Amino acid sequence: MAEMKFEEALKKLEETVNKLEDTDVSLEESLAKYENGIKLVKLCQKKLNQAKKKIEILVKTKEGKLKAEPFGE
Repeated sequence: MAEMKFEEALKKLEETVNKLEDTDVSLEESLAKYENGIKLVKLCQKKLNQAKKKIEILVKTKEGKLKAEPFGE
Protein backbone atom coordinates (compact mmCIF):
# COMPACT_ATOMS: atom_id res chain seq x y z
CA MET A 1 0.00 0.00 0.00
CA ALA A 2 2.95 2.35 0.59
CA GLU A 3 3.65 2.63 -3.15
CA MET A 4 0.07 3.70 -3.89
CA LYS A 5 -0.44 7.23 -5.24
CA PHE A 6 -2.46 9.70 -3.19
CA GLU A 7 -5.27 9.89 -5.73
CA GLU A 8 -5.59 6.11 -5.86
CA ALA A 9 -5.63 5.82 -2.06
CA LEU A 10 -8.27 8.55 -1.80
CA LYS A 11 -10.44 6.82 -4.40
CA LYS A 12 -10.16 3.50 -2.56
CA LEU A 13 -10.99 5.26 0.69
CA GLU A 14 -14.13 6.75 -0.87
CA GLU A 15 -15.11 3.29 -2.15
CA THR A 16 -14.54 1.84 1.32
CA VAL A 17 -16.76 4.47 2.93
CA ASN A 18 -19.49 3.80 0.40
CA LYS A 19 -19.31 0.06 1.11
CA LEU A 20 -19.42 0.68 4.86
CA GLU A 21 -22.56 2.75 4.41
CA ASP A 22 -24.18 -0.23 2.70
CA THR A 23 -26.45 -1.94 5.21
CA ASP A 24 -25.99 -5.36 3.57
CA VAL A 25 -22.38 -5.73 4.77
CA SER A 26 -21.66 -8.22 7.56
CA LEU A 27 -20.01 -7.14 10.79
CA GLU A 28 -16.80 -9.02 9.97
CA GLU A 29 -16.62 -7.48 6.51
CA SER A 30 -17.36 -4.04 7.95
CA LEU A 31 -14.52 -4.37 10.47
CA ALA A 32 -12.09 -5.48 7.76
CA LYS A 33 -13.10 -2.56 5.54
CA TYR A 34 -12.85 -0.16 8.48
CA GLU A 35 -9.31 -1.35 9.27
CA ASN A 36 -8.33 -1.00 5.63
CA GLY A 37 -9.89 2.47 5.58
CA ILE A 38 -7.76 3.50 8.56
CA LYS A 39 -4.65 2.36 6.69
CA LEU A 40 -5.73 4.39 3.66
CA VAL A 41 -6.34 7.49 5.81
CA LYS A 42 -2.85 7.17 7.31
CA LEU A 43 -1.35 6.78 3.85
CA CYS A 44 -3.17 9.87 2.57
CA GLN A 45 -2.02 11.87 5.61
CA LYS A 46 1.56 10.73 5.05
CA LYS A 47 1.45 11.72 1.37
CA LEU A 48 -0.02 15.14 2.23
CA ASN A 49 2.64 15.74 4.88
CA GLN A 50 5.36 14.82 2.39
CA ALA A 51 3.92 17.24 -0.14
CA LYS A 52 3.66 19.98 2.47
CA LYS A 53 7.35 19.60 3.30
CA LYS A 54 8.21 20.17 -0.36
CA ILE A 55 6.23 23.39 -0.66
CA GLU A 56 8.08 26.63 -0.12
CA ILE A 57 6.78 30.17 0.02
CA LEU A 58 8.48 33.33 -1.08
CA VAL A 59 8.79 36.06 1.54
CA LYS A 60 10.10 39.56 1.11
CA THR A 61 13.00 40.44 3.42
CA LYS A 62 13.48 43.86 5.02
CA GLU A 63 15.89 44.63 2.19
CA GLY A 64 13.14 43.98 -0.36
CA LYS A 65 14.62 40.74 -1.66
CA LEU A 66 12.62 37.53 -2.08
CA LYS A 67 13.65 34.54 -0.02
CA ALA A 68 12.27 30.97 -0.12
CA GLU A 69 11.16 29.53 3.23
CA PRO A 70 9.44 26.28 4.16
CA PHE A 71 5.68 26.40 4.18
CA GLY A 72 4.42 26.64 7.76
CA GLU A 73 1.16 25.97 9.47
